[in-house]
Amino acid sequence: MTSSLEHTATPSAFEPRFANAPHASSADEISRAAASAAPLHIVTPLLQTDILGRRVGLKLDNLQPSRSFKLRGIGKLCQHHAARGVRRLVCSSAGNAGYAVAWAGRALNIPVTVVVPACTPDFVRARIAALGADVRLIGTLWDEANAAALALAEQPGCAFIHPFDHPLLWQGHASVIEELAQQCSQPPDAILLAVGGGGLLLGVLEGLRRVGWQGTQVFAVEPEGAAALGPSLLANEVVSVAAPRSIATSLCVRRVAATLVTACRDRPVSALTVSDAEAAHACVRLAEDHGLVVEPACGAALAPLYSSHPALRDAKNVVAIVCGGMVVTLEQLAGWSRENSRL
Repeated sequence: MTSSLEHTATPSAFEPRFANAPHASSADEISRAAASAAPLHIVTPLLQTDILGRRVGLKLDNLQPSRSFKLRGIGKLCQHHAARGVRRLVCSSAGNAGYAVAWAGRALNIPVTVVVPACTPDFVRARIAALGADVRLIGTLWDEANAAALALAEQPGCAFIHPFDHPLLWQGHASVIEELAQQCSQPPDAILLAVGGGGLLLGVLEGLRRVGWQGTQVFAVEPEGAAALGPSLLANEVVSVAAPRSIATSLCVRRVAATLVTACRDRPVSALTVSDAEAAHACVRLAEDHGLVVEPACGAALAPLYSSHPALRDAKNVVAIVCGGMVVTLEQLAGWSRENSRL
């Protein structure tokens, strides 16, 4: 399937509004300049390990400079707007996307405004602000913060950076699979990843198409209290979650990306759900086994491995995308460890 993920035109809702915009005749030059710029993300290692008797490759995108995979696509989109002469980047985020935009803005010397909802922890807001971003608290959930960010981005000189729903984001995220194609001796039976709005999943599907891994099963894992993808795939249309709740706050969105259901159609994608306790347990196990500190959203992706989920029964060679470790503290991890010890 190639239709939605190969589209490179920027939707009008996401175009920057700024004075002295380049003329249409220079659009090709802008695109070439953005494409030729060195990416802001790095190539991350693939750590081979064994989890409950299964061979697993851990793709360590928690080691990105922005501490999550988000920099792959967000860096690409921010560079695109930088080449157009934008004067401010505006983003809505529950955590990781805002941190990635703040990191990219600092690297590109462009001011950043990040709008976060009340569910974003105080320490996350502080970490984003520490990168020089203007952090604004609006709304209780990401959807409300997003509406406010869109309004702010209407100001002259601003470009809106969506956290998960933009073609350039997906193209950037596809690089994770292109790297895996160089790091894996053979195509994996399955890839595990966390899903909130669906930006990473859309990028992975594009990457699988690029490298020809059409037979690799994709397991998209979401929290039980914030499951938007599974119901949407069953209904064959985007279904809204009335009140998403989870310790994996970065996965709490009411709706997945508009094109995600179509992109998953006729592709080997299965949605799995895990409990908050399972996600936290996976974070603790990864820290104990490999000394890596990751957040609950990442724990959600790893939880099916540590619980021997029946959906993985036939998958002998699995890659799990360790998507991030920014929305977590050592104090939280210690608390989850104590809770596990009482079970």
